Amino acid sequence: MNRTVAVIGAGTMGNGIAHVFAKTGYEVRLIDINAQALEKGLATIRKNLDREVAKEKISAAEADAAFGRVQGHGELARVKGCGLVIEAVIENAGLKQKIFRELDGLADADAILASNTSSISISAIASVTKRAGQVIGMHFMNPVPVMKLVEVIRGHDTSDETNQAVLDCCEELGKTPLVSQDYPGFSPTAS
Repeated sequence: MNRTVAVIGAGTMGNGIAHVFAKTGYEVRLIDINAQALEKGLATIRKNLDREVAKEKISAAEADAAFGRVQGHGELARVKGCGLVIEAVIENAGLKQKIFRELDGLADADAILASNTSSISISAIASVTKRAGQVIGMHFMNPVPVMKLVEVIRGHDTSDETNQAVLDCCEELGKTPLVSQDYPGFSPTAS
């Protein structure tokens, strides 16, 4: 997986996810069709990085470098060239399926498509794509920069390779992945 990530949705979850990836060294494309939401999301990332500097968790140079790795965009087509695309919009199955249908045609053929959903079936989301093996859930906990847990939800057709790539990514981010099954409300599995 390449080190360019797209995050769809600049709200609370999306900007938090973008923050964590940028801090870890990934190039991040934060995408939101609402220009005002995008500007607010970028401002939140900057504010949260500055807060980490004030608490002496990172240096000002590290904060500037991380923020410099985040680019804001208003077009979904900017997912082209990203190895991982994470959707983080509101919990609306129809909207998520619409986005994944579009992502399927826009994202690189080998890109992993992930949803930050907390309750919608990954298999149902994957069903609108031609790449169900590359669709997975990455449910980050809020606030993303602070919370360590990421619930990784395999759809019925999610490949072992996709699952492993996402588990490895979570660990690189300093997160603790918890693999769950694709059932209503999800359910942790014993590993």
